[in-house]
Amino acid sequence: MDSLTLLIITIVAIIVYFVGTKLYQKRYLKTLTEEEFIAGYRKAQIIDVREPNEFQNGHILGARNIPLSQLRMRKGEIRHDMPVYLYCQSGMRSAQAAGILKKLGYKDINHLKGGFKTWTGKIKKKS
Repeated sequence: MDSLTLLIITIVAIIVYFVGTKLYQKRYLKTLTEEEFIAGYRKAQIIDVREPNEFQNGHILGARNIPLSQLRMRKGEIRHDMPVYLYCQSGMRSAQAAGILKKLGYKDINHLKGGFKTWTGKIKKKS
């Protein structure tokens, strides 16, 4: 097998892995527009998975800060009987957090499309 064939096989394998992961993720994680997020967030627990300094610089009104790095340790703070609305800065960390919560048995997992950087609703900042 020459190196070009090996390279092509590797690239195809990586593409298949990422496409498969995305398709599986869509089964348990619902991506919400800002309007959908606002429509349901009063009946949900809003979790900001960014780091504390990011949270203090501005966060969605009513959100709790449970950084992705602490999610497994602080899982007891998240109820199983209510929808979970996640967000981060861009949507990458909230998707990772959703995967962790799925493994921990959470069912109704949602995240904000585009993350906090696209949010135009009410925010709160620490002084």
